[in-house]
Amino acid sequence: MAGKVYESAASAVADIGDGASVAVGGFGLCGIPDALIEAIADTEATDLEVFSNNCGVDDHGLGILLSIGRIRRVTASYVGENKEFARQYLAGELEVELTPQGTLAERLRAGGTGIPAFFTPAGVGSPIADGGMPWRYNPDGTIAIASPPKETRVFGARRYVLEEAINADFALVHAALGDTEGNLVFDKTAMNFNPLAAMAGKVTLAQVERLVEPGEIDPGAVHLPGVFVQRIVCTGPQNTRIEKRTVNAGGRA
Repeated sequence: MAGKVYESAASAVADIGDGASVAVGGFGLCGIPDALIEAIADTEATDLEVFSNNCGVDDHGLGILLSIGRIRRVTASYVGENKEFARQYLAGELEVELTPQGTLAERLRAGGTGIPAFFTPAGVGSPIADGGMPWRYNPDGTIAIASPPKETRVFGARRYVLEEAINADFALVHAALGDTEGNLVFDKTAMNFNPLAAMAGKVTLAQVERLVEPGEIDPGAVHLPGVFVQRIVCTGPQNTRIEKRTVNAGGRA
């Protein structure tokens, strides 16, 4: 290790222990910190609480940690193509808080900017605000834990629901380019949840495809400043997988 730079993903995640909360960047399989996730899978860390837009697929991304029973609770906006995620949730093996995607994004951003909570119209008049969303099921399909009702207030004749910010013990992100001070550049749609997750972590770990020295990145091109990043590991180019391939009648994607 030299400053923020770690020699391997394994050394970067070594102190992520049982019960840790982890914010994870990426959307579907785009821009996910796969090397860091795989390194956690090689440790004994369990009972993790994860904040992520989704949970990868059965054999990739966060789906790896799910399949080996390391995740206790997930806050996400959709289940996606992960059958094991759905199975564990419905079987009562996993606690899941489903939240609107924009709300999840703002909860992460708020955590990084020191805002404890905010009001949003998303979810008003639904179980999101009124409570009763199944967080955990019993094995017989009855609800073991339901979401509590949230505070609502009227502003300008419109009702809003109070949502709390997310702060995680650790954050895992993937960037195309980074320097040794932690300044990061994300590639196109890999911007998705990566900057937001990075802001929400007390300790943020970034895997980068290419690592350069300070000053080599134009300051105007930096998407996330290094103040939000504590650990960096260069993992080389990422082999991005397609979550769900759609083709036309002629067989072309």
